[in-house]
Amino acid sequence: MTTTRYGIKDNQARAFNKLIRVSHQKLNLVCDTVRGLPVERAIDVLKFSKKRVAGEVLKTLLSAVANAENNKNLPADSLFVKEIWCGKALTMKRIMAGPRGSARPILKPFSNLTIVLESGAAPKKKTVKKETTAAKKEKAK
Repeated sequence: MTTTRYGIKDNQARAFNKLIRVSHQKLNLVCDTVRGLPVERAIDVLKFSKKRVAGEVLKTLLSAVANAENNKNLPADSLFVKEIWCGKALTMKRIMAGPRGSARPILKPFSNLTIVLESGAAPKKKTVKKETTAAKKEKAK
């Protein structure tokens, strides 16, 4: 595999969405739900999500799938979400009248979203075994 522009490999495709009108913390909650999933499963999760920003993430994911099919000739059924991240963009600053003639700031944040898809099998998630309190007591003895 050779690395092309922006550190994207031949079996990867990406898509951007800039200036999404939501804070990066709220956007990151939706990103965490689809990270590492196959594309078909990620689309289903986003379609039935109750978060408002899930529509923007879905739009970006479908754009990344279209980029993979048309630009890289990758099969859509073997794609999975390799990386998905969001970051801060600009913040609009507005002023609201406060008590006794004072001013209160209103901050309206924007975010950027990047999705990288990769062709191949999705990696298996490791499950962490939780020890019960009885097992911890036995281990301590």
